Amino acid sequence: MWEAAMDGNSSHSSFVFRCFPELHAHRRLLALPFFLSLLSVLLGNSALILVIRREERLRGPMHLLICALCLVDILVVVAILPNMLLGLTLDHSRISLAACLTQMFFTHFLSSVESTLLLTMALDRLAAICEPLRYRFIMDSCMLLRLLLFTLLRSGSIMATLVALAGSLRFCGSNVIQHCYCDHMALVSLACDSTDRSWSAGVAVIVCFVGVDIPIIFFSYVKILRVVLRAAREDRSKAFHTCSTHLMVIMCFYLVGSVAFLSRDLSSGVGAFMGVLYILLPATVNPIIYGIRTKEIRNGLLRLLKVRTRNGSQKTSPEGRRRS
Repeated sequence: MWEAAMDGNSSHSSFVFRCFPELHAHRRLLALPFFLSLLSVLLGNSALILVIRREERLRGPMHLLICALCLVDILVVVAILPNMLLGLTLDHSRISLAACLTQMFFTHFLSSVESTLLLTMALDRLAAICEPLRYRFIMDSCMLLRLLLFTLLRSGSIMATLVALAGSLRFCGSNVIQHCYCDHMALVSLACDSTDRSWSAGVAVIVCFVGVDIPIIFFSYVKILRVVLRAAREDRSKAFHTCSTHLMVIMCFYLVGSVAFLSRDLSSGVGAFMGVLYILLPATVNPIIYGIRTKEIRNGLLRLLKVRTRNGSQKTSPEGRRRS
């Protein structure tokens, strides 16, 4: 698809990222916290996926959704951060148009999938709290499969259209992208053709996801709150704890995303930082929030650490006996 879009493009075939231009002299030092963040995302989300796969009691719909969210967080960070680290450490910040469009597609596709997963989690909690007797029939394997297909079709078709429109533009001015990765708005702003369709598509994407997902999540939790306030004290406390955990993750994702969108009109360094933070922060804090606040996952993590520690001590004990 990208090659077809490039046939009518008689201008730049490659672009250069201008990531944190104000701190260019300290770019190698700047790479260290981002590298540590990458390790944190990979280790934290992989640990949660491993625990959910190992523990039989963590096979419910919500735990499978958390597992899917962790996988999406890993993929979206891997889509941008390794290339960004190369640019900061080796000053290798050039990217071809085809690679830029590919990165754009996967970055926005995975972000939209995460938005849909958060919406699905809210609906799952709505069914679990408001319809507890029918919950297993509502959120069965067929429903999860339908939600998966809906997520992939909605995100895939919309983002493919968005990227195809961006790829059909001619770029005959500057080839410097004022960002750390190939963001849609940052690339389209470099076009010398009319960008009305691309800007309209970008606004439509925001309306489709933010304008639809957030109101549904909001009204779901309003209904949950009404039911919870009428429940017994013990059930109320448990429901509040579970829902507040999901609300923390939801607020982290949408709040940082809103600030990142509003910061586009600020300096290029601030806009680039908020764009990276929008991808990196939710992926970093999600496993921490779920690992600390979800009792079953926390206990599974502790059991996993105990098994690893016990196995390690068993491997070293014969050696220690021979030395003695």
